[in-house]
Amino acid sequence: MTVASAYPTYRTSGLPWIPRLPEGWQVLRNGRLFGHRVETGFPDLPILEVSLRTGVRVRDMENGKRKQVMSQKENYKRAVKGDIAYNMMRMWQGAVGPAPVDGLVSPAYVVVKPFAEANSAYYSYLFRTQAYMREVNKFSRGIVADRNRLYWESFKQMPSLVPPRPEQDQIVAYLRAQDAHIARFIKAKRDLIKLLTEQKLRIIDHAVTRGLDASAKLKPSGMEWLGEVPEHWEVVHIGSAVQIANGYPFDSGLFDATVGHPLVRIRDLNRTHTEVQFNGEEVREAVINTGDLIVGMDGDFNAARWRGGRALLNQRMCCLRPRKQITTEYLALVITKALKFINDLTLSTTVKHLSSGDVKRLRFPVPDEAEQLQIVAHVEAETAPVNEAITRAEDEIKLLREYRDRLIFDAVTGQVDVRGWQPGPDDAVSDDDLAALGEDEAEPAEEDADGEEN
Repeated sequence: MTVASAYPTYRTSGLPWIPRLPEGWQVLRNGRLFGHRVETGFPDLPILEVSLRTGVRVRDMENGKRKQVMSQKENYKRAVKGDIAYNMMRMWQGAVGPAPVDGLVSPAYVVVKPFAEANSAYYSYLFRTQAYMREVNKFSRGIVADRNRLYWESFKQMPSLVPPRPEQDQIVAYLRAQDAHIARFIKAKRDLIKLLTEQKLRIIDHAVTRGLDASAKLKPSGMEWLGEVPEHWEVVHIGSAVQIANGYPFDSGLFDATVGHPLVRIRDLNRTHTEVQFNGEEVREAVINTGDLIVGMDGDFNAARWRGGRALLNQRMCCLRPRKQITTEYLALVITKALKFINDLTLSTTVKHLSSGDVKRLRFPVPDEAEQLQIVAHVEAETAPVNEAITRAEDEIKLLREYRDRLIFDAVTGQVDVRGWQPGPDDAVSDDDLAALGEDEAEPAEEDADGEEN
C-alpha cells in the first residue's frame, strides 16, 4: 500500500525547510509556476469554499450550519477548474486547494492559474505541509500576527519544489490512492463514534426521563421532548433556576496564537485548550472557569463542561450556572437531552441558531438533589466504558491523520520514490471517499466579501 524506498541520488536544495532534493528536481519561485487570475462579474457560477484538509470544494447551499447569505456576489473572484485558490489570512493553516469546477471565491482569496509545468493537485499537497505553511507565515504581512495576509506579490516570490511534470502526476495519483484508504479507515472510526454516542445518549435519555426507580409512578411532563416522568419530580423553569451568561463579541483583530487570555469558541467546546488567545482587556462578564457548563448556539447545538481553566467565552455561546434546585452535573445531562430534541426538530435548510431566550424558556422536571446525584453517578458509571471507546477511536483518527501528514510530506518532497508505484484493485479513488477526510472539521475556512471571517 505504501512505498518506503528513497531516490538513488540527492542534491542540496538550498532551502532550510527541505535540505535535500532528488537529482532532477528544481526549486523555482511560484511566479514561474503560476499566474495571477483576477476576474469578476460571473454571478451565475457556483460558490466555492475551502476545507483545511481536503482543499477547495463547492459550497453546500443546503447546509444550515453555514451562513449562506452573500452580498455583492458580482465582486467574487472567478476560479477556473484546476486553478489554485487560497485564503490570504488562513493559508498558513492549509486553506488552499485546486478548484474542482469553475466557480467563485471570496474577494479575500487569491486565485492563481498553473502553467504547464505545474500540476495544481501536487502543489495543493505541498502547500498544506507543515514545513511549507511555516514558510507562508514568513512571507505574510500584517499589523497583527494572527491577521497576516499572504498577498500575490509575496506568494509569487516564495520558492517551491518542482519535480518533473510526470513525477508530479505520479505523486498525485499515489497520494490520492493512499488518501482513499485512510479516508475509509477514518469513516469507519467515525461511524463507530456515532454509534457509541447514540448508545451514550440512550443511557442519559432513560436516566433523566425515568430516573433509577423502575417502580416509580409516572405523570405527563407536559413537554414533548420528555414524555412521562416520575410523579414526584418537580417542574423547574431554567429562567428562574439558572443564570445564563452570554458570550461576548470579541474583536477578531485582537486574536493571537500565543499571547493573551484563552478564548473559547464553538470549535473549542469539547477541548481542554483553546486555539487562539484574546490579546486585549479581560471582559469580566465573559469569564468562565473549569466546571462551567457551556453551550454552543450555532450549527449543531451541544453542551459540555469546560475543562481548560480560566478563559473568556466568545459570542454564539453561553454559560449556564445553576442558582437553585439543580446541580451543574444534572443540568448537563438534561441540557444534552433537550438540545438533541431541538437539533432533531430544526430543518437542515435553515440557519440553525439558538438564543439565550430560547434556553431560558426551557422547562423540565427534576428530582431532589440526592436523587440528582444518584442519577449522575449512575450515568457516569454506565457511560464510562462508552467514553473510553470513543476516546480510543478519536485517538486512532488522530494517529491516522498524523500518518497521512508524514506520508504526504515524504512524497511531495522526494524523501520517498513513488515512480514505480502502480495502482492495485483496492486503490480505486472516489470523491465520496475523500470527502471523509474533512468531515470532522469545525467549519470551513471561509471569509465573507469584506475579508472577515464568518
